Amino acid sequence: MGFWEPLFFWMFALGAFATSIAVLVFRNPLYSALALILDFFCFAGLYALLSAHFLAVTQILVYAGAIMVLFVFIIMLLNLSDK
Repeated sequence: MGFWEPLFFWMFALGAFATSIAVLVFRNPLYSALALILDFFCFAGLYALLSAHFLAVTQILVYAGAIMVLFVFIIMLLNLSDK
């Protein structure tokens, strides 16, 4: 194990923790959905570090690519505004 693997692990782990908290804290649903997309990317990085490359690619394509685009489309379609 070299220098880079623990560094990337902590970077992805802290990123996943911060974006998970951001999903809960943001009051705007669009910002919360965008933070969840970043959360999916951080988890895909963690999967890649575990040598589960298929799972990392599936995480990006299915969750961040398809499901979150659908969520963002529905949020934009509802035209929610801050009150």
